[in-house]
Amino acid sequence: MIRAPLHRLALLTSGGDAPGMNAAIRAVVRTAHFNGVKVTGVMDGYDGLVNGTLRELGPRDVGNIIQLGGTMLRSARSDTFRTSEGRAKAAKNLRDAGIDALVTVGGNGTQSGAKALIEEHNIRIIGIASTIDNDLFGTDRTIGFDTACNTAMQAIDRLRDTASSHNRIFFVEVMGRDAGFIAVRTALASGAEYVMVPERKESVDELVNVLESRSKHKAGSIVIVAEGDEEGGAFRIAAKVKERCPHYDIRVSVLGHLQRGGSPTVSDRVLASRLGVAAVEGLIAGEQGCIAGIVNDDMVYTPFRNAIAKRERNDQYLVRLLPILAV
Repeated sequence: MIRAPLHRLALLTSGGDAPGMNAAIRAVVRTAHFNGVKVTGVMDGYDGLVNGTLRELGPRDVGNIIQLGGTMLRSARSDTFRTSEGRAKAAKNLRDAGIDALVTVGGNGTQSGAKALIEEHNIRIIGIASTIDNDLFGTDRTIGFDTACNTAMQAIDRLRDTASSHNRIFFVEVMGRDAGFIAVRTALASGAEYVMVPERKESVDELVNVLESRSKHKAGSIVIVAEGDEEGGAFRIAAKVKERCPHYDIRVSVLGHLQRGGSPTVSDRVLASRLGVAAVEGLIAGEQGCIAGIVNDDMVYTPFRNAIAKRERNDQYLVRLLPILAV
């Protein structure tokens, strides 16, 4: 590692917002200030980087935000940044502003954009793993995942009351286009009868068999469906079950973006704070081209090429527990 001077860094949040992003912003700004490094905030993600929408951030600018969901820097998709011309403009804006390094807070798409900036313009960057889907390689947990799971669990607990009262089957769709981390964890925490995730091929016939066997001694059932399940989501799966079992009273609830908002949990606030500190301290120490993450409670830096190319796998132990505990 080469310790290049770090006088000013830029910070952006990109992609889907996640509870805890503000805690990460706070940690980056205050850690930088503690080490004598100035911080420039980039508004509206990569779109703001292309347009030069920058603002100074000091310790007082990030006061009283650790408890807030969303991101004070906002986030936006940028078609311009996806072009080589757009990335060239973004790099020029960084250099014109006297910025030595960039911290990117976001998930797979955000860190893929960071990797492109490094390869094309040799920008010093460290990413912070932030996505409610928890599918970024190089960290056991990503910012926002714990809060999203708690939000989903609380909603499912309320639906359970109605399912039991009316002997209904609720199909609850949670976020997880490419990964079923939220689905598996909330299914286990809420006592769901079945879960369907993108990583595992399951048939509707298998689901019907499980529901039939449990309907004899259970009043109401909850089926958790990750939005990316190959059967097509909760509405399609519910329709297929209804075709086979017209006697079932079936309802569908899609939690959607409800899972993205809200005040972050203690776990997400602490994780975001640790990763924010690690990003700045890593840049000072000469780390770059990587994401800051936590593995087995230790801080690690994983190169972007690995963090993006590889996929975290769902905890198979938790998957194994589901049918055992749902009898």
